[in-house]
Amino acid sequence: MDSNTPLTLPPLDAIDESERRPLERTSPQAMAAMRLDLHWKSQVARHTDSLYAPKLNLWRDLFPPELERQILDKPVGHRAGFSFAPGELVPTHRERKVLRLRSAQFNRNFAGPGSVQPRAGRFYPRGILSGVDGIYAADRLPVRLAEVSDEALIADLNHPLAGLAARLNCTVAAIWAQGDQHGGRCNEVADLATNGGPGMQARWRGQPTDFWSDDPFRRHDALPDAVFYAGPRLIDQLDSAAIAQVSALYGRLIKPGAHILDLMSSWHSHLPEGLTTAALSAPGVTGLGMNQIELDANPVLTKRVVQDINQEPALPFRDGTFDAVVCTVSVEYLTQPMTVFREVARVLSPGGRFIVTFSNRWFPSKVIRLWEGLHEFERPGLVLEYFLDSGLFHNLETWSLRGLPRPADDKHADRLPNSDPIYAVWGERI
Repeated sequence: MDSNTPLTLPPLDAIDESERRPLERTSPQAMAAMRLDLHWKSQVARHTDSLYAPKLNLWRDLFPPELERQILDKPVGHRAGFSFAPGELVPTHRERKVLRLRSAQFNRNFAGPGSVQPRAGRFYPRGILSGVDGIYAADRLPVRLAEVSDEALIADLNHPLAGLAARLNCTVAAIWAQGDQHGGRCNEVADLATNGGPGMQARWRGQPTDFWSDDPFRRHDALPDAVFYAGPRLIDQLDSAAIAQVSALYGRLIKPGAHILDLMSSWHSHLPEGLTTAALSAPGVTGLGMNQIELDANPVLTKRVVQDINQEPALPFRDGTFDAVVCTVSVEYLTQPMTVFREVARVLSPGGRFIVTFSNRWFPSKVIRLWEGLHEFERPGLVLEYFLDSGLFHNLETWSLRGLPRPADDKHADRLPNSDPIYAVWGERI
């Protein structure tokens, strides 16, 4: 998929219908829901970070001037975009924000006695640093450790997108009258799109991040996975809005008629109907998972294989068997990920895609220790390292989506307003 082609997202019921008076075109007197798509490149991948902004005030909220002119007097579905040079969308890189500190200025007891160790390339709350002007213990903004030694460390306070060019696209999803104005905050649309994590997926100046210290693949439950999955777990780990987005992504990245491996499969494969219908007259969809009952309940699978790839990561398929491999909300459980990624490359045909999707929900006892300790936007960077370690993939991309409304009938809707965020990383077999 071209990273400049945004996924289609549904309009958002941002306010109660009784309060909404739909409008045909945007104006300074209108409210709007918009999708913001941020496109940028690192040294190893292309990236798209999407945010659904449910309630923008077109009189009060501030758009970059290059975009503001493009969004007024426009209908639902209109798309505006502008490419920004480094330093235009986020503050330019300042070398004075790259701090050289003593190792003792990193508070290893920040989350408990000796519980945090400094690692090169990783992000931490700024409050973990002591003796730095303007930083206090309660500061939770991220800081990246660029270099770490026994005596000293280098901390980079710049925005993780500083120094990079970026393109910001805005798509109008809904328009309605403002109603009475009673104050409220002013949003910087560029800040909405760029803050909260975009940029953390990339390495610092091309240097690999130290994800591998501190026994990263240890888990709370060290028993074999076969014990945990002895009985079927017929549950979804994503809400229905998030599942729809995963399905749409797979539909965009996989051609109809492809032979698909659903790795770490269960009772749902999250493949769109177009792919599963085409699979009936093609090689089909093979599911490899942990529980036979779960696999038998999956109606799209044409072949089912029970195997614990943490115990036996060698996949029981011939070289080049599949046109595409998907792994949905399961990569966080892999204890031998580099071996599994090399195996996936082996069973993919040249040009075949491996697509990995995940969110911020998992089984706590079985997730790897490293995954729990990462910022949500660091996790795509970890999965990128799995791809890069194999040396067998190219055309790497990441995508994130945040801010969709949680479905009203979801069991968590009363306390979680937003749908589960989606993160995806994919690459093509060389």
